[in-house]
Amino acid sequence: MLFKILAVAMLSLVAAGTGATTISPGARLAANCAACHGTNGDTKTAPNFATLPGLAGQPRENLAASLRAFKSGSRPSTIMTQIAKGYTDEQIELLAAFFAAQKKATP
Repeated sequence: MLFKILAVAMLSLVAAGTGATTISPGARLAANCAACHGTNGDTKTAPNFATLPGLAGQPRENLAASLRAFKSGSRPSTIMTQIAKGYTDEQIELLAAFFAAQKKATP
């Protein structure tokens, strides 16, 4: 038991000393969107950039409303309806705030 306590304490010290950056919950959630909407919502970095909307820099309220509409099914979509159903209201707000704060993708 003492060994486990010491091991956890040492790992905590090592982790604290690495200077690792903290990733926000919104950024963690947004990683799921990168394959289609690009890194940080910039569709220029996505394979389908010509067909999918950029999320970076859009108003938070619009982004949250779109996700809620996908989640409820009032805005139909093949993929987004299924993805949005997995998000809580808090997660939708975190995603919307994250993408709204990103630099708007250049045309």
